[in-house]
Amino acid sequence: MRTVIKQTELSFMATAKTKLSALDKLKKAANLTPIKKEVTLSNGEDFEFWSTPLTMAERERAQKIIKDKEDMNAFALTLFVQKATDENGQRLFQIGQMAELKNEVRDSDLQLLMLAVIQDIADDAEVLNTKKLKSS
Repeated sequence: MRTVIKQTELSFMATAKTKLSALDKLKKAANLTPIKKEVTLSNGEDFEFWSTPLTMAERERAQKIIKDKEDMNAFALTLFVQKATDENGQRLFQIGQMAELKNEVRDSDLQLLMLAVIQDIADDAEVLNTKKLKSS
């Protein structure tokens, strides 16, 4: 009989350890692993970088950096500079390089690069709106 009690205790303990808290469930669902992005530049070359989905903290940091809160290009460029990394997670650009990017990179290329980062945000909003419609 003692063995049965221990087995019951062990299975109960295992269940308690594997149950995720609400925060852990949200963090697991966030899936913040980097995603490889490829953009074909105007000269035909591919530019690749990695980016993780946007978090609220990253959005807030980008909003603090830009001067004109209504300037969506500045916001998108700031996000791109903050989020574009290499395969090892090292940032490709620094905030101090934003002026150089604006002045020395074709606008069409920069727009595509910014869109590659922003696209995840738009996709997330579209999924959210779709789920709202389904629940209505």
